[in-house]
Amino acid sequence: MTATPSLYGPQQSRFARYLERREQRRPDPVHREFRREALAGLRGHVIEVGSGDGRSFEHYSPEVEHVLAVEPDPTARAAAAARAETAEVPIEIVDGVAEALPAADGAFDAAVVMGVLCSVPDPSAALDELRRVLAPGGEFHFWEHVRSENPAFQLVQRAFDALFWTRALGGCETTRDTESAIKAAGFQIERLDRRFHPSSLLTITAAPNIIGTARA
Repeated sequence: MTATPSLYGPQQSRFARYLERREQRRPDPVHREFRREALAGLRGHVIEVGSGDGRSFEHYSPEVEHVLAVEPDPTARAAAAARAETAEVPIEIVDGVAEALPAADGAFDAAVVMGVLCSVPDPSAALDELRRVLAPGGEFHFWEHVRSENPAFQLVQRAFDALFWTRALGGCETTRDTESAIKAAGFQIERLDRRFHPSSLLTITAAPNIIGTARA
C-alpha cells in the first residue's frame, strides 16, 4: 500500500515547503489552540494517526498513559522524536499509514486525526481502521479542514483543488465531506464545531474546518 505523499519528503512542492517554513518561523496561534482543543479530555492509551512532526505532542495531558504516533514520512518522524523527548507523556513514534495501522484490534482508548482525512487516498478505509483499533466505546477526536457549507465557496475550493492545491499539498482535497464520512464509518458524533480560519490568503480554501469528538 502506498502512503499519501508527505509535506516533509523529497517530493514536496515548493509551495508546501514554503508553508512549512512559514509555520516554523511564525507558528499560527489559532491553529495551536485548535490542536489543544482537539486533544482536550483524552486519557489512557491513545493512537495519533498522521502525527507529522509532533506539533501536537505538547498538548497531551498527564491523564494520557501512552501515545502511539503513526507517521509514514521519515523526515517528519525524526522531527517528532525531538518533540517527544519534551512531552509530558510517553510517546512511541512508528512508521505506518492510516489504511493499515500497526496496532491490534481494540488496543486504544482513543484515536486522534488532525489534517489527515483530507489527504489519505481512501478515507473510508482509514476510518474503518480507526474503529478497528479502538476499544468498544472508544473516543475519536478530530480536527480536519472540510468542504464549505456555502455552495459558492465550494466552487472556489473545487477549482483551486483541481488547478493547484491537491498537487501542491500531497494529495490534500479541501472538498471532502468528512463529517458524513465519519458517520458512514459507524462513529456516533458527540460534538462538532465548525470554524473558518485561513492562516493566510494563500490557504483560504482550507479555512473551513471541523473540530469534534465521536465514539466508536
